[in-house]
Amino acid sequence: MRTNNRAADQLRPLSIEYGFQSQAAGSVLIRLGNTHVLCAVSVEEEVPPFLKGKGQGWITAEYGMLPGATNTRGRRETKGQSGRSMEIQRLIGRSLRMMVDLKAIGERTLRVDCDVLNADGGTRTASITGAALALRAALRGLVAKGLLAELPPLVPVAAVSVGVRGGCCLLDLDYGEDSSAEVDANFVMTGDGRLIEVQGSGERAPFARQDLLAMLDLAAKGVGELLQPWRDD
Repeated sequence: MRTNNRAADQLRPLSIEYGFQSQAAGSVLIRLGNTHVLCAVSVEEEVPPFLKGKGQGWITAEYGMLPGATNTRGRRETKGQSGRSMEIQRLIGRSLRMMVDLKAIGERTLRVDCDVLNADGGTRTASITGAALALRAALRGLVAKGLLAELPPLVPVAAVSVGVRGGCCLLDLDYGEDSSAEVDANFVMTGDGRLIEVQGSGERAPFARQDLLAMLDLAAKGVGELLQPWRDD
């Protein structure tokens, strides 16, 4: 039995709120069940030194959890980020750079901050899904301000977790499911079903090829639903 009697192939309730931070170039508050992440984009009119003069921009991300996001207070990462935070923000950045030709955004950096307000599993995948929408909003804003001649072609991107628990494949794990799963995986995918990144591990024992294929099929279904906001507007 899953929380709220969800079916094995059912996402948690999804909510997208645009413009949550009015002064950001683009922002989205994504709620996926009890996991809530604020994704906000800042535009910097410069690029990292390794890209100067190359006629292209850069997209990067930062990730963190607020102290009250979990059931016990997490420390603020004022003295350096944890290895987990660094790994997650690199994943977010890699995923977002798949969305757009970096030459099309000019020599500027789009920095996406993903701050977890409430954590109940799937914070990295929710961050990617929300950050992609915030990035799209920021690029639209650059067009509206005349800083970009037109909106470049964008590849819709979203991410979802899938796991095996009690021998059953489950979509979009909450914390309780994730912490007791035999297999835990995250899938980052495009709107046409291509894979950007797959992270998976057997938590208690090795898992079979057919389990991976079943999880992939379930992830494709979930990502298709998470990309509905791209189709709505």
